[in-house]
Amino acid sequence: MKIITYNVNGIRSAINKNWLAWLQATNADVVCLQEIKATPDVLTDLGLVDAMGYQHYWFPAEKKGYSGTAIFTKILPKHVEYGCGIPDFDREGRNIRVDFDDVSVMSVYFPSGSSGDERQIFKYRFMDEFGKYLTLLKVEYPKLVICGDANSSGFLPEEREWMENFIESGYIDTFRHLNKEPHNYTWWSFRANSRAKNLGWRIDYAIATKELEENIKRAAILPEAKHSDHCPVLLELEF
Repeated sequence: MKIITYNVNGIRSAINKNWLAWLQATNADVVCLQEIKATPDVLTDLGLVDAMGYQHYWFPAEKKGYSGTAIFTKILPKHVEYGCGIPDFDREGRNIRVDFDDVSVMSVYFPSGSSGDERQIFKYRFMDEFGKYLTLLKVEYPKLVICGDANSSGFLPEEREWMENFIESGYIDTFRHLNKEPHNYTWWSFRANSRAKNLGWRIDYAIATKELEENIKRAAILPEAKHSDHCPVLLELEF
């Protein structure tokens, strides 16, 4: 199973940068998207997505042009779960999950705290409450892959501590599990030619529960894909 996670920073913008051709060439089984900033009814290109063999499930934010997650999958899921049941987060379309026989896959978009103290407090609440939600979910779905954007540019000490504690609670950072080299990033500022200089952050993850450790075949960052200020992350599982 080939899984890709990608913060597209607006799916309409990505499509205008030839994202659909890239999607077809990549031929992933499951594609987790974040920051879609659109509802499917405004997209005129979904027939091409259908033609590629993807079922697509959308969880946009109530606020237009903001946040939102989606999953495209060539494997028909047994169940699709929209949100986590916490209204403040679900209004912003923060996560969507698809369940298959062998594994469940979630796309999640963490809030950013960069716009001010109020949103940083909101982010800390998300980390706390969503973390508790995942702890319960892992009991019910022990074979779980959590894909998405942790939105940690700046990586405050509290955010770093949360991520370390989260991983230690029974998860595998799949890219780091197989790749120990430094200077592998998934997000670059638009300022100061950061991407060309590779001055970035690794804030996009494919995180698997420990129960999937034997199934991890390959993990990679794909910086050559340039449809966003983020790049995709790939995870291949073998069952």
